[in-house]
Amino acid sequence: MKKINMYTDGACRGNPGPGGYGVILEYNGHRKCLSGGEASTTNNRMELMAAIVGMEALKEECEITLCSDSKYLIDAIEKGWLESWHDRGWVKADKKPVLNPDLWQKIYSLLHKHKVHTVWIKGHDGHPENEECDRMATAEADKFKG
Repeated sequence: MKKINMYTDGACRGNPGPGGYGVILEYNGHRKCLSGGEASTTNNRMELMAAIVGMEALKEECEITLCSDSKYLIDAIEKGWLESWHDRGWVKADKKPVLNPDLWQKIYSLLHKHKVHTVWIKGHDGHPENEECDRMATAEADKFKG
């Protein structure tokens, strides 16, 4: 199984507002950068989209180390919230609907396709790949500014 390092970040100009995401995939000395955005979105949606786009870009089952500065993404996976939300029909423990269920459903499916390890990294703290993903994400968000 190929071992992939994946770095992700999302950004939003206003929340909601124009947003973007950036992804870096590293494998065996090779690197691929992916980015995109939406005219009207939220920061959390862009954080989730980064992870989705990165995992969807892989053509076969891989072992992924997913590095993100999004506690929303990392905690949902690591603390078992995602499994609980799935088991409850995308409802949280407080009986309120999960936000962004469309994206969480995609992530849930992708996590069952790949073997994923998560690593939380502090954002805007000089981590080179996180900083690069942030630059890609903000550049995508800025494309939608009038």
